[in-house]
Amino acid sequence: MRIVISEFISVDGVVQAPGGPDEDTTGGFAHGGWSHPFFDPEVVGGAFDDALSTAESLLFGRRTWQTMAAAWPERAGDPFADRMNAIPKYVVSDTLTDDGMTWENTTRIPGGEAVAGIRTLRATDGGDLLVMGSPTLVRTLLSEGLVDELRLMVMPVLLGGGKSIFPEDGGLHTLELVSTTISDAGVHVCTYRPVATG
Repeated sequence: MRIVISEFISVDGVVQAPGGPDEDTTGGFAHGGWSHPFFDPEVVGGAFDDALSTAESLLFGRRTWQTMAAAWPERAGDPFADRMNAIPKYVVSDTLTDDGMTWENTTRIPGGEAVAGIRTLRATDGGDLLVMGSPTLVRTLLSEGLVDELRLMVMPVLLGGGKSIFPEDGGLHTLELVSTTISDAGVHVCTYRPVATG
């Protein structure tokens, strides 16, 4: 399986709480919902539809999974929501219990076993394993060299601080720009893949 990361991201590299004011206020973050003025159904929505259409499974960190699990089941009847609800999902967490897997088709990966468990998933045959949000998890995946594609929807806004997906591990991670599309609102949808080093 290919691990594909899909993120709304500001010009200064922040991915925290793009969807709503109360999504994630950790660290006093006060700009929740910042992606809304730049969203359009064709370019930005199309990028998400495209990512989901090639995904065979979804992978989340705990906080993002809880946000999604609280939102998508009640939107049944919409084709995108129905796909989100039906697709197999994995959540990395030490605090959730198997009884707490209320969003259908979810499997928990214990936090201490995350890297090994994700390596095993990645080694299996199948389509894409799509990660949305989940900045702590994405930093780990990037540090461990487990990301096959990075799809960033770079929105023309500076947020002045907040959670990032980029590791601070001192490692050099060279990427190749595979494609880019620009929306009328100035969102750059950029697809990157790691450059093999040897």
